[in-house]
Amino acid sequence: MINIAVLVSGSGSNLQALIDANLSGKIVGVVSNRPNAYALERAKQANIQTCVIEHKDFSSREAFDNAMQQQLRAWNVDLVILAGFMRILTADFVVKWEGRMLNIHPSLLPSYKGMHTHQRVLNTGDVWHGCSVHFVTAQLDAGQTIAQGVLQVNRNDTVESLAARVHQLEHLVYPQVVEWFCNQQLIYQSNGKISHKNKPLTRPIQFCQM
Repeated sequence: MINIAVLVSGSGSNLQALIDANLSGKIVGVVSNRPNAYALERAKQANIQTCVIEHKDFSSREAFDNAMQQQLRAWNVDLVILAGFMRILTADFVVKWEGRMLNIHPSLLPSYKGMHTHQRVLNTGDVWHGCSVHFVTAQLDAGQTIAQGVLQVNRNDTVESLAARVHQLEHLVYPQVVEWFCNQQLIYQSNGKISHKNKPLTRPIQFCQM
C-alpha cells in the first residue's frame, strides 16, 4: 500500500476530499507550516497523524525542508501531496521526491502560473478556467500536467464564485489522480515521461464541467 503525506497551510478542503475518497493508498500523516491551519483538525478527526513544522522557526528554506524530509522519512512516505501548501520548496527537496510529489494549481496550466489566478482570468476575459494536477518540479507550476478540471467562465462570475466552482472541480480531479498513482495506473518513468493505463500521457486528461 502507498503511504501518503499531505502538506498543508490552510483550511484543508482538498485534504478532506482525499480523506473522503477512501483511497487505496493510506494517508499516514499531515504536515503544516502553520499551527492554526484547520487542515490539522480535519486530519485529527480522521485519526491521521499530524506534525507542525513552522517555517519561521528555521533560519533558511533548506533547514525547513530538511526538517520536513526527516518527518516524511519517519512516516515511510511514498507519495507527497501538496494541498494548499503555501511555501516554495527548495530544488534539493523537490529532486528527492521527483515523480512522487503532486500539486494542484487553480488554473489551466501552463496559463496563469503563480497567484491570484481567478482575478487574472476575469481581467483577461477568458472563456475557460479550471485546475491542473501536475508532478512537482523545481520550477514553479511547471511540472508535466496529468489532469485538468475545466469549466466555462460565466459573465456574472466574481472572484469568489469562480473560486468556489474551481474548488468543486479540485475535489473531483485531485483524488482521482492520487488514486491512479496509488493503483499504479499512473507511472512516472525514469526519463521523466508519464504513462496512464500503460499508454504514454501526451496531453492532460480533462474533466469538464459546463
